[in-house]
Amino acid sequence: MRYLKLTMLLAFSFMSHIAVAQQQDLQMKTFVDALLKKMTLEEKLGQLNLLTSGEVVTGSAVSTGVEAKIKAGQVGALLNMTKVDDIRKAQQMAVEQSRLKIPLLFGLDVVHGYKTTFPIPLALSCSWDMTMIERSARVAALEASADGINWTFSPMVDIARDARWGRIAEGSGEDPYLGSQIAAAMVRGYQGNNFSENSNILACVKHFALYGAAEAGRDYNTTDMSRVRMYNEYFPPYKAAVEAGAATVMTSFNEVDGIPATANKWLMTDVLRQQWGFKGFVVTDYTAINEMIAHGMGDLKTVSALALNAGTDMDMVGEGFTGTIAQSLKEGKVDINTINTACRRILEAKYKLGLFKDPYRNCKGDRSTEIYTPEKRQEARKAATETFVLLKNQQQLLPLKKQGSIALIGPLANSRVNMTGTWSVSAEITKHPSLLEALQQTVGNQVKINYAKGSNLTTDSMLEINSTMFGRSLHRDARTAAELKKEALAIASQSDIIVAALGESSEMTGEAASRTDIGIPDTQKELLAALVATGKPVVLVLFAGRPMTLTWENEHVPAILNVWFGGCEAGAAIADVLFGDVNPSGKLTTSFPQNVGQLPLYYSHKNTGRPLTANDKWFTKFHSNYLDVSNEPLYPFGYGLSYSSFSYSDIRLSAKQFKPGSHITATVTVTNTSHQDGIEIVQLYTRDLVGSITRPVKELKGFQRVAIKAGESKEVTFTISENDLKFYNSELKYVAEPGDFKIFIGGNSRDVKEEGFKLL
Repeated sequence: MRYLKLTMLLAFSFMSHIAVAQQQDLQMKTFVDALLKKMTLEEKLGQLNLLTSGEVVTGSAVSTGVEAKIKAGQVGALLNMTKVDDIRKAQQMAVEQSRLKIPLLFGLDVVHGYKTTFPIPLALSCSWDMTMIERSARVAALEASADGINWTFSPMVDIARDARWGRIAEGSGEDPYLGSQIAAAMVRGYQGNNFSENSNILACVKHFALYGAAEAGRDYNTTDMSRVRMYNEYFPPYKAAVEAGAATVMTSFNEVDGIPATANKWLMTDVLRQQWGFKGFVVTDYTAINEMIAHGMGDLKTVSALALNAGTDMDMVGEGFTGTIAQSLKEGKVDINTINTACRRILEAKYKLGLFKDPYRNCKGDRSTEIYTPEKRQEARKAATETFVLLKNQQQLLPLKKQGSIALIGPLANSRVNMTGTWSVSAEITKHPSLLEALQQTVGNQVKINYAKGSNLTTDSMLEINSTMFGRSLHRDARTAAELKKEALAIASQSDIIVAALGESSEMTGEAASRTDIGIPDTQKELLAALVATGKPVVLVLFAGRPMTLTWENEHVPAILNVWFGGCEAGAAIADVLFGDVNPSGKLTTSFPQNVGQLPLYYSHKNTGRPLTANDKWFTKFHSNYLDVSNEPLYPFGYGLSYSSFSYSDIRLSAKQFKPGSHITATVTVTNTSHQDGIEIVQLYTRDLVGSITRPVKELKGFQRVAIKAGESKEVTFTISENDLKFYNSELKYVAEPGDFKIFIGGNSRDVKEEGFKLL
């Protein structure tokens, strides 16, 4: 009876929740209907117009006459404002000086933190810690909303498998399963459960769709792939973000099936709205409508109509909607219902945010004490330590002892401004310590830190300028490479151990930062070789925004710690890991190639008809391989070392077969075989051995972060159901086909235990 009462109570609560939601939707519809009836065509088109303030420019166009347009009701939103007083003034113009007093949205690329900056997204993904990742987005929303921002252009969920592409730094790597988990976590972090709370902001899922597959890794380039591949490998993170409730979606710059995404009705209407049920509004990327002219889709009036008819609701900066749609309406190229629908979606977003009730809710300046606090910076520091990936640790060189002397050498060793990485547009880039300063603070008088720059970022001075934009200059040293190296070697000779802080600058990745050579830049690599040649122990602290080619480094450098760009507390976090106060636990979410010729590279590839077998050499004539290098990555997906070591038992299955609607469990015992407590990220992969279409050699289907004390063993269990085995077949039906499967469990995608089972 008690169970029955509880069940009835839960059912009543659920029904009450639905009833409340329906009532709220009805109230919103009534309000928006009434507002739309009052609006002129120009005011409706104004709501579809997103302009830039000019504070932060991420494209070639800058909006003009913004104040007059706001007062005339010709602006629906502003982006790139970062000062709460300016935001309040702009909102005041909209709600006090325009005819209908419709409030503005204020958007910003709050990509991995606002003032308190967390590691770049690619780094965050290497933590495999969904709780921490969601929390990083929550902190970003708390801070951004306190400064007037109510809309972030994040998360970026594009699957990326070509490390030449600079924007790989902004996403979560190569895997759709992991990418989907992170996409949903980020949306939850930004939006919370209720938009009526002042600290919640609109998320914007980008870039829809397939942007991470740009040909040759060159930004803004063409993308072309089969729909089977879209649905199975590239769509899942977008879909997961939509299912998590993402309020807005941004179009991508690339074309899909020969039609730029911004004007692709199949993408924006058929897939996004009809198949996935998306209810929010779609915004373009920066001037994406105008850029369709260069794609060869017509003049501004033509491409603007194409975009609106496809299901794109808001035009970022280009002003194609406000400049041409009225004429297209007269010519019958656009229907008034299409305009009304787009306008309604934007008004509904503002209604849900509570802006019609209180347009100044986020710009009163009364929450400034919540921004960049010591507590939030400590969260960022802890988060960064989870993202670092220990790639090599020969003879347990790390962790370092707090004694003797250390030579800290490299152009990135004493640069505060590069620590936060790309897309940290609102970061306090000079208020946090550099690596040198953090190490000195950590060791005090225990260790003597000897510093030398050692080299410039690169031999090419113009490349260095282009790689250190937005106030991130490394202040190029006028001395010759030989002079810089000589000083570094002298410093090294006075020290017990060398820590080389090398790699990319923050703007060597990100938008418009594609590279054909993804190794450590030339003069830095020469410096590293000279340091290794001293015979002193060398630790490479690698700053990177992408997978890099490290074949020489892996062969010659005893220890390599990839620290990505760790955010505002990166320096302190690096010190924590170098000296063993924190045991590294990060695992790669992108495969690291041996050389750039292997790209694109990813673990979940398919077999060819002539694959290498276990008995083949790495080169076998008339098989699918290279003459000069093996097919394997230098470091595989899921790879990462620890100061601890772990062993895995064989897999124990609860059954060897199961029927649809049922499940089996797979269990391994993981043992910490070292004398140090650690965290292991245990990964589950499956393979469908025979399918109606070809299937990948491995697919990630689960993972667990497990803390294991020294000498301790823990059982780790995964549940496998029919849903874990589903894929989109050649008819784009989501199915699980009966047959034989393999299951793999291990610490990375390469080093695994395996077993077999059957789906009946």
